[in-house]
Amino acid sequence: MNSNSFSFKLDAEQQEELVRLLSNPKYLSEKVPHTQIAVSIPDCRINLYTSGKLLVQGKTAQEWVTFTLEPEILKEAVVGYEELHDPEAFQPHMGIDESGKGDFFGPLVIASAYVDEDLVNKLREMGVRDSKRISSDNVALSMARDIRKLLGDRCALVTIGPRAYNRMYTKIRNVNKMLAWGHARAIEDLLEKVPQCPRALSDKFGPTHQIERALMGKGKKIRLDQRTKAESDPAVAAASILARAGFVYALKKMGKDLGIEVPKGASTKVRREAEKLVADKGPGILLETAKCHFQTTDKVLAEVGYTRKDLPPTG
Repeated sequence: MNSNSFSFKLDAEQQEELVRLLSNPKYLSEKVPHTQIAVSIPDCRINLYTSGKLLVQGKTAQEWVTFTLEPEILKEAVVGYEELHDPEAFQPHMGIDESGKGDFFGPLVIASAYVDEDLVNKLREMGVRDSKRISSDNVALSMARDIRKLLGDRCALVTIGPRAYNRMYTKIRNVNKMLAWGHARAIEDLLEKVPQCPRALSDKFGPTHQIERALMGKGKKIRLDQRTKAESDPAVAAASILARAGFVYALKKMGKDLGIEVPKGASTKVRREAEKLVADKGPGILLETAKCHFQTTDKVLAEVGYTRKDLPPTG
């Protein structure tokens, strides 16, 4: 279906590229309040606001979006293809995604988000996409606030803090099973708010039966799908941003409590910060701040003169 109005949320890099593109003399400059740049071409007005919102309107708006914005700025096909290739993306369902799985410090955060056709269209207008493609934490946090405002109680967040994570891992000894448990809880929590949701979709990280086994009564009735690159689905993309924001907030709080800036990932920088913490507070601090099954733990402890035997019990 053709539309005469399109709205997108652009990140900082996309905004810079668009400003350069629209500076071409073929675009007629306009004066519009609160814009970085405003231009027009025949039957099309293009306004990039200081907030990063892009508004494209007019009879030729879809043509400009399809043949200029998508290939040159967005680097993906957005308009007019989703319903053709994935009609289920517009039908009522929830998406589930996680953040923090590969980070030494901080919790494992799993989010679920419910969508229907109206919500999908609004998420698209907001520029919601897989959080891994968002380079800035501040952009992710801002988008998460917008998503929560849009969805209201149609989303849920499950946070497994480091101490609980380490206790669970000691018993389960399998990250995918722990992830399945978290996904199942996120599904169950959202079903309490949206009991009519017929389907749940997540990225494929292990056998589907692992999640199915972890589901309680309400979750047993839902259709559960997993697929690779599920983040292209609008519900999963929304969940990925909510999970990332939850993880970033948790790291910020941890850093405030410890008086440091807690780094993400499992890099040399992360190891050095962990070594400082252990040297200052003892090996037990890792149980409160980190995922101790990572090999990083052994390297950190060895550097400061400890071994895993020096870690207190997780229970």
